[in-house]
Amino acid sequence: MKSSPKNALVVSPTEIAKIPSLDLLRAIPEEELWLAGQRSEQTRRAYRQDVAHFLNAIHISSRDDFRRIDRGAVIAWQNAIKEEGAKASTIRRRLSELSSLFNHLVNVRAADSNPVREIKRPRINRKHGTTASLSKIEARAVLDAPSPDTIQGLRDRAILSVGFQVGLRRSEIVRLKVNSLYMNAGYPSLRFVIKGGAENSLAINPQTSQRIKEYISVAGHADDLDAPLFRPVRDNGLDNRRFLDPIAVDRILRKYVKLALGANHGYSAHSMRATFITTALDNGANLEDVQEAVGHADPSTTKLYDRRGYNPEKAASFYANY
Repeated sequence: MKSSPKNALVVSPTEIAKIPSLDLLRAIPEEELWLAGQRSEQTRRAYRQDVAHFLNAIHISSRDDFRRIDRGAVIAWQNAIKEEGAKASTIRRRLSELSSLFNHLVNVRAADSNPVREIKRPRINRKHGTTASLSKIEARAVLDAPSPDTIQGLRDRAILSVGFQVGLRRSEIVRLKVNSLYMNAGYPSLRFVIKGGAENSLAINPQTSQRIKEYISVAGHADDLDAPLFRPVRDNGLDNRRFLDPIAVDRILRKYVKLALGANHGYSAHSMRATFITTALDNGANLEDVQEAVGHADPSTTKLYDRRGYNPEKAASFYANY
């Protein structure tokens, strides 16, 4: 199927969002098998959305259409993503997902070749990560910002402590249950499911444990062991037994960064993770131990979050005086 940037994206992103993605995916049974092979539900959801975007953008409506997709069609889709303002990392991820799908389709003879394989992908910084982190003094100020006199303040303080002092991802934080906090070999610990679906258990900072206990004690669900640990708060009371949305962790961090530091933007929940990694390494933790704590398969990924080598005082820009 020949395609070009001019006619590739005839359906707007808004219209694409309105089309039930599963309808198109069900038209290609092998796609569901491919999706089922992804261990994380969050990963499956992201893959499903990205593939649905591709299907709609270049009008894939039948199994035979996959055999006619060529390199030009993929480049047209890549250009359409660029026009939407997507980051280089997002474009690389989407192309990688599509390539994975075509590898599967070729293996089961549902497609003749993988047209994504030879597509040049945008370069990204593999040496240093771009996630903004906080200094130790800034992190301390943010941790102390929530009020200890309200349920919401106690909850937010505990969430921030898990982020800054344990290094969990936002999705891991919101899926914690009350019984995720337990004693193991005499140390307070958290058990949780990491990215990819594997279970993990970590001994945690006693201060984090104390803040969690103070929150659930005041909130009143300390004995509801199988319930969500962190719950939505409405009108200064607990909103039943619901998990928080992961986006709520970003909002909580930004709220207290603004309150404590006066910064209006530039930080996300991942900033807590970057700060945790940098601080733990700076205070003498082994790279392997930090890697295990944050659930990275490769130490090079952990190093991307290490900001110890970043010294803004030596920036070349300061020497460009005129």
